Amino acid sequence: MTVTEPPPLSTCTVQIERRGGRGEAGARALERHLQDTPGVRDVDVSFRTGSVRVTYDESVTTEKQLRETVRDRDVSIRDEPDMGTDEVASRSELRRETAFVGLTLVGMVTGLATGWLDGPPLLLWAGYGVAYVFGGWYGLEGAVQTLRHRAVDIDLLMIVAAVGALSIGAPFEGAMLLFLFSLSNTLQHYAIGRSRRAIKSLVEMRPDEAQVLRDGEEVTVPIDDVAVGDVFVVRPGDRIPLDGVVTSGEGTVDQASLTGESVPVPKEPGDEVFGGTINESGSLEIEVTRQAHESAISRLIHMVERAQSEKAPTQRLIDRLEQPYVLAVFGLTIAAIAVPLALGNEFTSTFYRAMTLMVAASPCAVIISTPAAVLSAIASGGKQGVLFKGGEHVETAANIDAVAFDKTGTLTQGDTRLTDVFVRDGAADETLTDDRLLSLAAAVQARSEHHLARATVTAARDRSLDALDARRFQSVAGKGVRADVEDETVHIGNQSYFDTVLEGRAIDGLEPGLARLQELEAEGKTAVLVARESNGEVTVSGWLAFTDTVRPDAAEMIADLRSLGVEHIVMLTGDNERVAQRIADEVGIDEVQAELLPEEKVATIEALVERHENVAMVGDGVNDAPALATATLGVAMGGAGTDVALDTADVVLMGDELSKIPYVLGLGRRTRRTLRINLAIAFGAIGLMVGTILLRGIPLPLAVVGHEGSTVLVSLNGLRLLGYRG
Repeated sequence: MTVTEPPPLSTCTVQIERRGGRGEAGARALERHLQDTPGVRDVDVSFRTGSVRVTYDESVTTEKQLRETVRDRDVSIRDEPDMGTDEVASRSELRRETAFVGLTLVGMVTGLATGWLDGPPLLLWAGYGVAYVFGGWYGLEGAVQTLRHRAVDIDLLMIVAAVGALSIGAPFEGAMLLFLFSLSNTLQHYAIGRSRRAIKSLVEMRPDEAQVLRDGEEVTVPIDDVAVGDVFVVRPGDRIPLDGVVTSGEGTVDQASLTGESVPVPKEPGDEVFGGTINESGSLEIEVTRQAHESAISRLIHMVERAQSEKAPTQRLIDRLEQPYVLAVFGLTIAAIAVPLALGNEFTSTFYRAMTLMVAASPCAVIISTPAAVLSAIASGGKQGVLFKGGEHVETAANIDAVAFDKTGTLTQGDTRLTDVFVRDGAADETLTDDRLLSLAAAVQARSEHHLARATVTAARDRSLDALDARRFQSVAGKGVRADVEDETVHIGNQSYFDTVLEGRAIDGLEPGLARLQELEAEGKTAVLVARESNGEVTVSGWLAFTDTVRPDAAEMIADLRSLGVEHIVMLTGDNERVAQRIADEVGIDEVQAELLPEEKVATIEALVERHENVAMVGDGVNDAPALATATLGVAMGGAGTDVALDTADVVLMGDELSKIPYVLGLGRRTRRTLRINLAIAFGAIGLMVGTILLRGIPLPLAVVGHEGSTVLVSLNGLRLLGYRG
């Protein structure tokens, strides 16, 4: 049977002009139109944030064709706007909206004062005219644009209610409605802009130029013209312009702007540095490893921009319900007019009450309650070096009740050290020394990326041992490696390697070797056997032992997770069970799954998801990529320099701090609580006012204050998440 490969999927984000008004029904109409396009798999559109994100089959359609489809719906596209220019335009638009709010207030007060003082009718109507024009400008614009997409939204509701009030001789009530409507709309714009600016401020941290060494001289070069391999110089107090590796000099670098680390990090030759961070001490020469557009800070900004375009589940639900809800409000309003008139009630009072009901039932606060909170949470995380790759992951983090950790490099320091080299007593080669055994092992391990292999090679280098050549290298995942060195084959592995790979072979010294491995593992060390094969005979020549230090803040982090309500904490590792259990006991972990192959980690995560439903997996983003993708929430640590982490995980910790893991879950839970409060305020205000209107009746100005006041309140409540620190 032929297995058909799934079609290649791509994702593009198209920047569109942000629109005035508050509703997103027009965006839903554009979403439906794009979803009907051949090859399109998923769409997210928001006029509020000015973005269209499309996942599509690149064998069927292209990004260029999708852009044309967007333009065909009379939507203006911004072709990759410059961050700075875009921010200036956003601020300019906000100032314009604020000016319109001010003019609306002036017009409303002028009309009201003129009426009280029995002034000239011309001045009265001029005042109300100004209020209606400037107060309804953005709402009318949004309503017309939505109608052109054959949809209706809350902007249309507000315009109809204001005109209705004017038509029955209540111009002040209509003007007041438009004033508060435009004010809350401006506050919404400010709230969204604030969350965007919190991320875009990162752009300002990256210098525009670099001091590049050319023929021994320093030359000032725009960062876009600096190539990979160039070397630039930074002095104390300078911002590092590009990602690179230190080639000369020592110093400390403040990476808080990118990774959220609170303490400056020492740097020496061979260490990686990131653009936008600050060199606090020492002059450094740095070789460029990524161009400007590929730097960690550029990727962070791009990923957060994309995250802001991906909606949380609650927001998706509310957006889908906006259109039918607005139609229901219109239907209720028509019924509130038709039924009383049919019963013989007077028109003016009936119509006034219907307009009051329309205002009270409008879902403005409901619509803005979710993005105000979720976008603020994403921005807050970005400032702390935590990247949520979409609003849905913020909500997912709130529901996590089980967490699985990779051991090496996550719960432990990741700087595994070789502690013991032993030559077996009675080995066939009586001249074999510790250094000779280590040289043989390092020759084989030099071809491996495993952390034990790196520790072996480092130890051989530290002893200044001669480098030997290895040929025909082979690796058996989770078990061991082998290669030909000089005139023999060297095997290095754990018990499973010798039980399976060399199964059935007569191995001299295997029994005492395995006994020694168990003793070393009982001491909390990881150990492997080293055997040599010559002329078909295999002899255990000795063993190597390693240790890895538990992170000093690991136990505190585990305790913080429990205080957040996490019920079950698991450690996954390919290491032996005794070593893993010692570390688990030290930090307070509930369950240990040891000696796992990569595919077994995935199966373990799947089993945990079946038991607990919402499971987070925390790893280093490289060898844990399959498990990160399988978990409900994948959290990758140290993503500032890891491409795999950015591609695979749902949440990326740009630094390497364990304290950010409780921060992620805590922020998710705080966001969930904020959403619940916002929705309670929004629906509570609607229910209270509608019930009172139907039972007793309230004046239109009071309905306006209640409606717009609740909208302002949920916006401000959502903004509070910008200050979350855990």
